[in-house]
Amino acid sequence: MPEPAPPIAVMDATCALCSWGARMIHRLDRSGEIRIAPIQSDTGAALMRDNDLDPLDPDTWLFIEDGTVWRDFDALIRLGQRSGGMSRLFAVLKLLPRPVRDWLYQQVARNRYAMFGRGDMCALPDRAFRARLLP
Repeated sequence: MPEPAPPIAVMDATCALCSWGARMIHRLDRSGEIRIAPIQSDTGAALMRDNDLDPLDPDTWLFIEDGTVWRDFDALIRLGQRSGGMSRLFAVLKLLPRPVRDWLYQQVARNRYAMFGRGDMCALPDRAFRARLLP
C-alpha cells in the first residue's frame, strides 16, 4: 500500500505575506510533514489547475490534506487546526459568516502586494525550510 501524500500548502511565492506564512508553517509544523508548493512551481501550478484555478492569477491559497482541498481562509483555518499552537488562532475566522470571510479574504488577496510588498520564499537560505518546497 502506498504511503499517503503529505499535506501541501499552495501559495504565491512572490507575496511577502505568503512568504511569511510559509516560514510560519515551517516553524509551527513540528511534524515536518507539511510541504509547500509555490504557485510559480510546476507542482503548485498543476495543483491550481487540478482545482480549476488559474496559476497566473494567484489570489487563492490552498491547503490539501488526505484528498480534501480547502481554499482561502478555510485553508488557513485547517492548517491552523493541523499545526496546533498559535496557529489555532485562525479558528477565530470561523466566527465570521462565510460571505464576510470570503469578502475579507478577497480584499487582502487583491491588495496583498500594496499592503505587504513582494518577497521570494524560494530565496530563503534555511536548508530545512527549502526542503519543504516542492519543485
